[in-house]
Amino acid sequence: MFRKWGKVCIAAFAAVSLMAGVALAAPKVGFLSGTTSQNEEEYRVAEEMVRTYGEDRVIHLTYPDKFMDEQETTIQQILSMASDPDVKAIFLNQAVPGCVAGIQKVKEFRPDIFFISNNVHEDPHLMASVNDIVLDADHPVRGEMAIPIAAKMGARAYIHYSFPRHMSRPLNVDRVGRIQRECEKYKITFVSVNAPDPTGDAGVAGTQQFIIEDVPRQVEKYGKDTVFFGTNVSMMEPMIRSALNTGAMIVDLCDPSPYLGYPGALGISIPADRQGDIPYALAAIQAKINEAGATGRFATPAIPYTLGISRAAVEYCFDVAEGRTRGYDRAKMEGLIKKHLGADTQIRAYDDGTPNLLLSAGEYYVFDKK
Repeated sequence: MFRKWGKVCIAAFAAVSLMAGVALAAPKVGFLSGTTSQNEEEYRVAEEMVRTYGEDRVIHLTYPDKFMDEQETTIQQILSMASDPDVKAIFLNQAVPGCVAGIQKVKEFRPDIFFISNNVHEDPHLMASVNDIVLDADHPVRGEMAIPIAAKMGARAYIHYSFPRHMSRPLNVDRVGRIQRECEKYKITFVSVNAPDPTGDAGVAGTQQFIIEDVPRQVEKYGKDTVFFGTNVSMMEPMIRSALNTGAMIVDLCDPSPYLGYPGALGISIPADRQGDIPYALAAIQAKINEAGATGRFATPAIPYTLGISRAAVEYCFDVAEGRTRGYDRAKMEGLIKKHLGADTQIRAYDDGTPNLLLSAGEYYVFDKK
């Protein structure tokens, strides 16, 4: 009798100890990003979040480079993070195809996990319905903002590079429509050029080679006062370099950030102690542009969107995970966006049906300082 009772007590103690261990376990946040091949900035900010919060607090996994063909891998990566009972929130950046299905599968066994997605590739309304919060750059508003800057710089033509997969995304469609209207208003010739998709057979190298070869062709046809823009990250570095070599112009980048394309194209190496120092980066880029005799012909979004929005999203995730915030608090999310992207950042909901899908647009910086 005593032996039986002793076993019961031991079992009960073990159960209580296990429960206490679970209760005391520090909550974790999952972070899904691209690789350095797809988007180095989002990968590096994920690494920063691991350093900031600790590798025992942030689980960082990546989606595949050919994410269109390997959606099942993306789904499995999301499920892998959710399988850890200490993971209380997950940030998907970018939310590539497969993320909706991944979230839906997680909700079947972990309905408690809080999801924030950024840079969404699937239908915005669908993304808003499965996520707690959805974030994206306000590409349409940014398109409108860029054209007056281009006109002031003396632009006569605007070349828009994209491909069908990107032009199936509503925000990109809205942006190009606004760009066309603004170009017409400012008497700038708008030209749409279909480029290879970097997730296709030719890969990133094929897309970049096309840009290298096509920019000089377009400059020969439309003249040096031509602005170039592309909808994919891999286009930016060869586009900037080619525009500089041909005397053309750049006003905007597909992802808002001075770190996108410019350092690589201009041969700028940012020291470890200057990482994240935006004024330093802008000054270094300005010096190279002046050296090339292109002062006043290049511009950039002033603050890195991916860097700022990731910091804001992960901070929100930890506030939820640690019980400081419950659910979606729009005012809190907007406050964090402005904290990390700048007080003057414009923020709006995508539409009346998606109050949890917030779009952000920051200021531009023109490299016209001597």
